[in-house]
Amino acid sequence: MDSDPAELAVDAVVIGVHSRDDEPSGLLIASGAESVTAAFDGRLAETLRLLGASGAAGEVTKIATLGTVTAPVVAAVGLGPEPAGAAPEPEVLRRAAGTAVRALAGAGTVALALPLPDDADGPAALSAVAEGAVLGSYRFAGYKTKPQPGRREPVGTVQVVVADAADAGLVAALARASAVAASVVRTRDWVNTAPNELRPPQFAEQVAAAGREAGLEVEVLDENALAEGGYGGIIAVGQGSEAPPRLVKLSYTPENPVDGAKRVALVGKGITFDTGGVSIKPAAGMWEMKSDMAGAAAVAATLLAVAALKPGVPVTGYLAIAENMPSGSAYRPGDVITMFNGKRVEVLNTDAEGRMVLGDAMARACADGTDYLFETSTLTGGQVIALGKRIAGVMGTPELLERVRTAGELVGEPAWPMPLPDDVRKGMDSDVADISQVNAGMDRAGHMLQGGVFLREFVTEDVAWAHIDIAGPSFHTGEATGYWTKGGTGVPVRTLVALIDDVVANG
Repeated sequence: MDSDPAELAVDAVVIGVHSRDDEPSGLLIASGAESVTAAFDGRLAETLRLLGASGAAGEVTKIATLGTVTAPVVAAVGLGPEPAGAAPEPEVLRRAAGTAVRALAGAGTVALALPLPDDADGPAALSAVAEGAVLGSYRFAGYKTKPQPGRREPVGTVQVVVADAADAGLVAALARASAVAASVVRTRDWVNTAPNELRPPQFAEQVAAAGREAGLEVEVLDENALAEGGYGGIIAVGQGSEAPPRLVKLSYTPENPVDGAKRVALVGKGITFDTGGVSIKPAAGMWEMKSDMAGAAAVAATLLAVAALKPGVPVTGYLAIAENMPSGSAYRPGDVITMFNGKRVEVLNTDAEGRMVLGDAMARACADGTDYLFETSTLTGGQVIALGKRIAGVMGTPELLERVRTAGELVGEPAWPMPLPDDVRKGMDSDVADISQVNAGMDRAGHMLQGGVFLREFVTEDVAWAHIDIAGPSFHTGEATGYWTKGGTGVPVRTLVALIDDVVANG
């Protein structure tokens, strides 16, 4: 909307504030709030200082306006130091919007008057603000049977103040941001669902129903079709559970493809719960393994975004879904499994199950035909050790590593390229099969790299591919920060959408 923020009949107006040492108050009110500043007769920065505001990123200071402006509350959200000669980066705005909207929980309508450039960068900034507002106010419905005292409902309606609400570029950016944010929310909901309510058949059914509703072509392989089709990895991992595995394929075909349109395949790991199987995990923290299907959830949700955004390239998603449980029928260390592409794998650790289901799905994607293959999974604890909880690890074809890193940086989902060393592959040589599932000596050194090296075995030479390990970034166990709320984060939906845009634009 392009109304004057000082005159908006809303419950709160959000403005941005920078820290700035050369100002008497130590603060600089960001652009977009000029009319609000004027309504306070130029005393707004000093008032904020007296209330303890510093302009630091993530800080929110509320002022009761007492009729100074129409809204009863002005909330100043910190943007950090003023950027030199430029508007704040989109990620700064995305985090600020999420922080502010969450801080205003309980309000009915909130207007965001944050600094949006009126040049070519305007649409990206608007997208960031809109995404941040939606994702920062996210709350999983949950399973509580009683109201929680003092718990305020998320903001009902968010308005974003822009210079020209009729600008076609801004209108398109807002529509796009809404579709992408909705897909991130869908991913978070799936990841946060209790694992007893999202076993493989239920997950597959929900994805299939959502895909059909969105107009996607849907194929679901049940346990019988998987066995007949030779999907040995998926069958092996799923055979320990009474809830049988599934492979779901979602396909989007553009009505108006771009010239020379490249085919994109997305593959996601969908382990709805991972006990580790016979190689069972420690009990402490095992509950987090309900999020071991985050990769598949992200792939499914990305296809839903694709159906809404209608890019000019074909996109196909493959979800390898299973539950890794210990039982008398579970697969065992020492088993040799024949995969979809005919390779035989010696199992040494049943807790390295993700690569088994992914190997089949990636081989199927290559058999169907694709130019690019992007796979994402909560594959290894080694990713968390090496890169932490916010930065994904990326391995694969050299040309795609930088494209993934750039796409992640663009949308605020950082990723870092990692190597696939020959010595790691040599360490996975098996005495009895084509390859061991992990290092033959059970050496965990370079554990993240072992996962990538294994997956490479299931990609044909004519396909450019990237493996995105999201073990850390997919699930947030700390307090809400920026637009990350507790639980599933929705990573890497926005990266995958950005990669598809890149393929549309650059082949």
